[in-house]
Amino acid sequence: MFYFGLVGASAALLHFCVVWLLVSHWQMAALAANVAGFVLAFGVSFVGHHRFSFASSQAKAGAALPRFAIVALLGFACNELLYGLLLAAGLEYRLALLLVLLAVAAMTWILSRHWAFRSSPP
Repeated sequence: MFYFGLVGASAALLHFCVVWLLVSHWQMAALAANVAGFVLAFGVSFVGHHRFSFASSQAKAGAALPRFAIVALLGFACNELLYGLLLAAGLEYRLALLLVLLAVAAMTWILSRHWAFRSSPP
């Protein structure tokens, strides 16, 4: 669980910083910047989780990558939906993103542990 938190926090920090830079310095729309943040954080997340968080599962990278991509895309769909709702409700974009990243992390951990990184998924 320690490595999941460390890897997740690293990926979330990258995601957050990309969104912040794109919105504050390039005036990109927050939802569009969120896509760029997700894409960059995906690589950090997959490598970190495969090598550290779920290394004991011994799942092969070639098998885990497509499953983790599905988990990540599902997480991102939830992320984008919740982010859009919070932005529409008037929350400041950084606070909204922080809340969304924390909320989606739990779902990602459950699906990653029990499916994406299992050596032989059910």
